[in-house]
Amino acid sequence: MNENLIRVFISVSVPKEIVSIKEMLKSTIDTKGVKISWVRDGKMHLTLRYIGNTTEESIDSINSAIHDLISDTPIINLSISGAGCFTKRDVANTLWVGVKGEIDKLEELILNINTKLKTLGYPIEKREFLPHITIARINPNQKKKPDISKFLNTTFMELPMRIAKISLIQSQSFSKGSFYTILDTHFLGTKLE
Repeated sequence: MNENLIRVFISVSVPKEIVSIKEMLKSTIDTKGVKISWVRDGKMHLTLRYIGNTTEESIDSINSAIHDLISDTPIINLSISGAGCFTKRDVANTLWVGVKGEIDKLEELILNINTKLKTLGYPIEKREFLPHITIARINPNQKKKPDISKFLNTTFMELPMRIAKISLIQSQSFSKGSFYTILDTHFLGTKLE
């Protein structure tokens, strides 16, 4: 039996106004002689759970599990606020904007997703969840390191964000970047009595 594997994750789309925030934050970094890959407009998202490689045949059971789980989950109100970075060996490799608001409800949703996916054979992610939206990646192996101090200290007006739906996304990597395909979208609070 030949099983095709596809890479998938569960995410939330973000307001289109995030592009303005990204452009403003981009202007805080002197990129001369430094390679920074900025996430393309329309590709930014809040990842709830990275599933990874799975069989095409398992997509229906994943979608069914997500649907059953979120149909009675209320809408979650958040906002995009603040900037940060992830580091590897003390060198910044990911730039992001933060998420705040009803984080307790968001964490409960993610716990429920992880628990439901565990019953399908997907192990619970060990990393602690830090809600963020990746806006850029930095090659940590380049000689010149960007000065991101202004980026990290820049403030901007909070951008409201509501989670009313979540999507199962397929990610395909190509030489010019990743290509995302929405496999299914599930709306919160749609359980019929």
